Amino acid sequence: MRRRVLAATFSALAVAVVMLGIPLAVAAVQIIRDDALRDLDVRATTAARALEVRYLSGESITEDNVSSFVSDNPGSPSYIYARLPDGTVITAGEEPSPAYSESHATDSGIVVLAYISWWDVFWQAARIVGLVLASGSVAIVAGVAMATWQANRLSAPLVYLAASAEQLGSGQVRPRLEKTGIEEIDLVADELSRSADRMAARLATERQFAADASHQLRTPLTALTMRLEEISALTDQDDVREESEKSLEQVERLVGVVDELLGRSRRALGAGTELVHLDAVFDQQREEWAPAFEQAGRALIVMPTDATVFATPGGLAQVLATLIENSLKHGGGATRVTARDSGQNHAVVIDVSDHGDGVPDDLAPRIFEREVTSGRGTGLGLALARDLVTADGGRLELAQRVPATFAVFLQGVPRMVDIEEIVPHGQPVDPRRRRR
Repeated sequence: MRRRVLAATFSALAVAVVMLGIPLAVAAVQIIRDDALRDLDVRATTAARALEVRYLSGESITEDNVSSFVSDNPGSPSYIYARLPDGTVITAGEEPSPAYSESHATDSGIVVLAYISWWDVFWQAARIVGLVLASGSVAIVAGVAMATWQANRLSAPLVYLAASAEQLGSGQVRPRLEKTGIEEIDLVADELSRSADRMAARLATERQFAADASHQLRTPLTALTMRLEEISALTDQDDVREESEKSLEQVERLVGVVDELLGRSRRALGAGTELVHLDAVFDQQREEWAPAFEQAGRALIVMPTDATVFATPGGLAQVLATLIENSLKHGGGATRVTARDSGQNHAVVIDVSDHGDGVPDDLAPRIFEREVTSGRGTGLGLALARDLVTADGGRLELAQRVPATFAVFLQGVPRMVDIEEIVPHGQPVDPRRRRR
């Protein structure tokens, strides 16, 4: 929207300057030319009448008399041609070329022609045209400055709303909303705040239900486990002991299913997505993995970045650690970690690449499936990493097979406003994160 406001304002100003400036400049040139010719005609008439007075009084007319009407000043006649009734021709000055000329003939037969340089008129008109162009440029600059201020005033609250909506979608159901002074945007913000309150109430109810379910299910399962263990310990019959042990296995499996279901519920209800400085995560990964790469005789290149993304700090660190570790085990040459902008939706792409042999053809289509491995791992790392990225609203892809390049797509934040004024960043990533 910001670019569209600026483009529309600049286009309107350019059209206004062209539609008004060009006719104004043409009219100014025409007026200056007409004024110069009118002044030249007056001077020719004045010179002719003055010479006629001298001629009728019987005085002689010399070149000095004619040269008194010639001047070197811009806009004044630079050449005078006078022809007396007896055919005598008297001139003064230097005839310009090209030139404008005006003539006047008296009743006594004296003819006077006055000349002015065409370049004198041209430079006078050029100064006026330059003034018009300068005024138009100043108007465009002032208009662009005003449009920039107005575009920022309109776009900053929208970015603020986008960040608040992202927080709302990530589980932080009480975003900080402030009045902007723009009625339509404030209406959207108020509705977003009301939606946040409703979602907070629903999530609180569901969290309470999850906690109650956990307590109500764990208590009888724990009691049942203890009873089965007691039966297994007290019985002397092998078949009873065997059945109790099998029952214990089923109960433990049921406990695991309950834990998994409740864990998914908690992750869905309260995701830990927040604004994260990528540079902090990159620095932490560099410090952790650089010694291992040096020991292997390889280089780990982590490029600095000022990008900010919506992600779970610990989860993002775990994903990068998985990709870097896989590159260390299966790749070759220098491993490079970079961040770049992608598309018009402010997406940020984190690329992890190396110069090894790449991913085999038969493994590439199934590389993110569980238990799919090249033989030197469990096959769970990339599958878990993809789940973590998906939970943050992003995606993990194999961008290039040879050399291997993995791309992590995350939602970024536009840099047109200071993000610290919109939503505070998350806490730095804990370097003591759990290893996979």
